[in-house]
This record gives sequence, structure tokens and C-alpha cells, in this order.
Amino acid sequence: MANKLDQLVLHAPQRGTVTYISYRTERRGEVIPADSVQIEEGKGIANDHYGKLGNRMVTIMQEEHLATVAALCGKSNIDPKDTRRNILVKGFNLKALVGKQFSLGSEVILKGTGDCVPCDRMEENIGPGGYQAMVGHGGITCKVIRGGQVRIGDELAVLSE
Repeated sequence: MANKLDQLVLHAPQRGTVTYISYRTERRGEVIPADSVQIEEGKGIANDHYGKLGNRMVTIMQEEHLATVAALCGKSNIDPKDTRRNILVKGFNLKALVGKQFSLGSEVILKGTGDCVPCDRMEENIGPGGYQAMVGHGGITCKVIRGGQVRIGDELAVLSE
């Protein structure tokens, strides 16, 4: 049985929306934006080099945090490709999903496993201060519980325990 605070997350009225999707076929490779991707159970995004990495099968970031990262770096905006995250979602506080299962669209079920800690590529991609700006704003890592197709416009919804 979930405690009272867990119940507050499980019964959140907010629904997130997928606004961006990407993957990389090789380490340090080019980020490839997509309108949809196949997410494979126990692996991650099909053709993404991170597949099968336990708790980091899929990375998700809040779209709202792009503006924060841009402001911290003195920029007007940040290209989602520069964050090297797989999926952007708007309208839901992703940090509340660590340890929780949630759906993306009608098929995929993920479990939030922790913070998506930035790498040194943030300095290259975003510019000076990019790494520091992404700390705490880089989103979450996820494990794939059930695979399927995810598309831009799909809804994120918290699943009850």
C-alpha cells in the first residue's frame, strides 16, 4: 500500500504530452529526431545505442526545463537535440515519477529509475555552463516494463500501484 505522499502522485490530475522524440545509433553519435519510435521491453528504443542498460533504457526530460537551462546559460532557447535525451514531455513533473510506473501512449509502460545526470557533452552542445545548468534539470532515466510504439502527441499518465 502506498503512503499518503505516493497517493498524491498517483492521483495527479495532470497528464503530460510527448513533444519530442530522438535516438542515437552509436555512442557520441548524431541525435536523430523522430515522430515515433518502437520501444522494446527490456531493451529501450529500437536502434538506440543505450539499449539494455538496466535502469537507463529511455531518458525523458521536461520540455519546461529547456527554458530554465537556456536562461542559466544566457541563451534565448535550447535545441532539444542538444540535451541528448530520448523524449521530451510537457505538462508533468517527471521527478515525481522516480520509482513509479507510467504509460506513454496506449502501449508503453515505463518505470522512473532516477535522475538523468548530464554528461560533459552538455558543455559542447549547449555551451559554457551547459553541464551545470542541466544538473537537476536533465530529466529522469527509465526502465521499460512493456514495449510498444510512442508517438509525438501521446499522453503520459501515472499508473496506480
